[in-house]
Amino acid sequence: MEMVPGETRGGRCVIIGEVAQSHDGSLGLAHAYIDAIADAGADAVKFQTHIAAEESTPAEPWRIVFSKQDATRYEYWKRMEFTENQWIGLKTHADDRGLLFLSTPFSIRAADMLVRIGLSVWKIASGEIGNTVLLNHVVHTGRPVILSSGMSALDELDAAVQIVKDFGNPLAVLQCTSSYPCPPEKVGLNMLQVLRGRYNCPTGLSDHTGNIYAGLAAVTLGAEVLEVHVTFSRQMFGPDVASSITFDELGSLVRGTRQIEMMNMNPVDKDQMADEMAPIRKLFTKSVVASTDLPAGTVIRPEHLQLKKPGTGLSASSLPTLIGRRLIRNVNADEMMGLQDFEEIA
Repeated sequence: MEMVPGETRGGRCVIIGEVAQSHDGSLGLAHAYIDAIADAGADAVKFQTHIAAEESTPAEPWRIVFSKQDATRYEYWKRMEFTENQWIGLKTHADDRGLLFLSTPFSIRAADMLVRIGLSVWKIASGEIGNTVLLNHVVHTGRPVILSSGMSALDELDAAVQIVKDFGNPLAVLQCTSSYPCPPEKVGLNMLQVLRGRYNCPTGLSDHTGNIYAGLAAVTLGAEVLEVHVTFSRQMFGPDVASSITFDELGSLVRGTRQIEMMNMNPVDKDQMADEMAPIRKLFTKSVVASTDLPAGTVIRPEHLQLKKPGTGLSASSLPTLIGRRLIRNVNADEMMGLQDFEEIA
């Protein structure tokens, strides 16, 4: 499935379910994530392709010490590796489920393997934005590139964007805050407009809040790509669980996104809507009626009139114009009146 960043299916925002390391090295669990993301209605599944010996040293420190079975961060990355044939199986599974398959490379060797298995869109992680060697390598493939901006100042992001644009690759840039989970005051929704104006390309949000609110807000603001971490349960093991949403929540995010898009694609003309609502309007509005029996010749005072439903008679706005006018026929309590029931004004 080929797709350019920001080119959505039928004009829709591309919603990416990010698995990252939540499979915990289990190939079976990785496949289960593909099915769950597809069942929730998302557009894409994203993994991370780690080859420990190519990207890390044995001395790499833990960001957070969480593993009860890996003595070092290096050993953890080693346990997260899949073979090339296993990656082919994951890619095929995603294709069969109608999902765009994405996986972020963390080394040249990982990128080359992803090319061989048929990856069609690059997603570059926040920590790799300054890795010009990797960037120059992937853009030579001609494939579209999605850049995540979580750890970069604008000058570093400018340089990465320029590398992609110099080669003419389609590009999308995601606002991202590399805080896990990310508090709402650091989400940076304002950056969607900044990035769109600065780079003249599709933009979106890589969300780490652990709920669906930031994603829905981003879609309302025109995000063309939305990436969220996913988990089967908040009780699962792993460093990304706190910044992930469940698959029930992912389904709600997808449905909410599609409704927001429908709203944005259908601006309302208030006058046209008023015309369309005219028949039902009469059921909800009120008309002028007599508050008591009124004989012909009565000069109308405020206490003679009331406003009651339905709105099929004289409107509420006409009530003040009736004060001081004389009735020319008998009117019963609760009976609607028309202008023909009053003497003409000289």
